[in-house]
Amino acid sequence: MNPDVQPLVSVLTPVYNGEQYLAECIESVLAQTYQNWEYVIVNNCSTDRTLDIANDYAEKDRRIRVHNNKTFVGCDANGNIAFQQIASDSKYCKVVHADDWIYPECILKMVQLAEIHPSVAMVGAYGLRNDRVAWDGLPYTSNVISGREICRITLMGGLYVFGSPTSLLIRSSEVRKRPTFYNEENRHCDIESCVDVLRDHDFGFVHQVLTFTRDHADSETSFNVRYGTDYLGTLEILTKYGKTYLTDQEYKQCLKKMWNDYYAFLGVKVLHTSEKQFLPFHRKALSRIGFSLSLSKVAKAVLSDACDLLFNPYKTFQRVIRRLHISKERRGKREQRLVGHT
Repeated sequence: MNPDVQPLVSVLTPVYNGEQYLAECIESVLAQTYQNWEYVIVNNCSTDRTLDIANDYAEKDRRIRVHNNKTFVGCDANGNIAFQQIASDSKYCKVVHADDWIYPECILKMVQLAEIHPSVAMVGAYGLRNDRVAWDGLPYTSNVISGREICRITLMGGLYVFGSPTSLLIRSSEVRKRPTFYNEENRHCDIESCVDVLRDHDFGFVHQVLTFTRDHADSETSFNVRYGTDYLGTLEILTKYGKTYLTDQEYKQCLKKMWNDYYAFLGVKVLHTSEKQFLPFHRKALSRIGFSLSLSKVAKAVLSDACDLLFNPYKTFQRVIRRLHISKERRGKREQRLVGHT
């Protein structure tokens, strides 16, 4: 694209204590073949060298500016603050988490697709997650799909194309029309925002690996893995948007399966975890979205696993491994939001 006609893209990096990877993240933005961008780094009261690193780069490139929060907020609240910083004349916005980076052609390829298809409100692409290519893509001959169709497929447990926030380009108009882009109470609010936006728009997909998302022990992903927050996030999204995208029968089937999988997970975890806050966490989280935790169903699931472990340990081992594999795949498909989210 001719730089003279490139629409402005607001690139956003919300960050807390990100000194280890921040420079690499910023350098990847500076290396973009696309030139018409502004870059806002939102520092969330970091106590390490994050602010110094960000300011050093801002002094060298006028396209970079730093927003320094006066008070510390949660990671999703910081994400919302970042979205509030986008330029009034930007046409697209692009989150790049401080632990992540993007390939040189990332913004160019995504903007090109969106410009060709004005109905597209979000553009995704394949991403490298540590050492493997992550999430699903559209069939290779397809670059655009109806938002309603891809959300229906996702809620039914099929393709997951939304990746992580770093892997998406969003039309700025969709951000501006919402008082807050993220529902801060949902730990998987990035997925919720996709499902919300795509009610009235199409989704575009670039068939290339354009982003890198980092898993590491200090990210919030480790908490989500232990506590199974993907079940809670899916329940919230399903109950809030399911009837918009699914038939009555599909909605009932998905909800039934979700509850069955959820209590099976709780049974395994209660039997094997030593974390005292595990069940109180789930009781509180369910209450927030209008449900109550059934201790009888938890007990039934625990008893089932305990009996299998006692009378058929090999079968139980195989089933637990299979369930953990399914849970890992679900996280890979539905839990990208908090990978590297600082």
